[in-house]
Amino acid sequence: QVRLVESGGGLVPAGGSLRLSCAASGRTIGNHPVGWFRQAPGKERVLVATLNWNGESTYYADSAKGRFTISRDNAKDTVTLQMNNLQPVDTAVYYCALDTRTEWGMTYYAPEYDVWGQGTQVTVSS
Repeated sequence: QVRLVESGGGLVPAGGSLRLSCAASGRTIGNHPVGWFRQAPGKERVLVATLNWNGESTYYADSAKGRFTISRDNAKDTVTLQMNNLQPVDTAVYYCALDTRTEWGMTYYAPEYDVWGQGTQVTVSS
């Protein structure tokens, strides 16, 4: 059974950076799309970024474009989200997710991801 564990969250001032990591165990993530989502208090979980199996195709929410970078290392079964110029609006719990039912393509919608991590808190102070 595959398991995802996020790390790297924390408290940073506005303008700061964080690097989130998502490590998979139990099976390889190599053929499947992976996404990063976030959920702020009282709001729905939304997609931040996703990429296909080899990382050559990526998608970013408008809020993440130009500031965040998603990447993956299939040999290590890890996915990272580099976040720069963080702002208070980026404060949320960040989740990584894996769609084991899709191969080679990309997945944009939360219900289509079947494996989720426990989340890591990102707090940006003003």
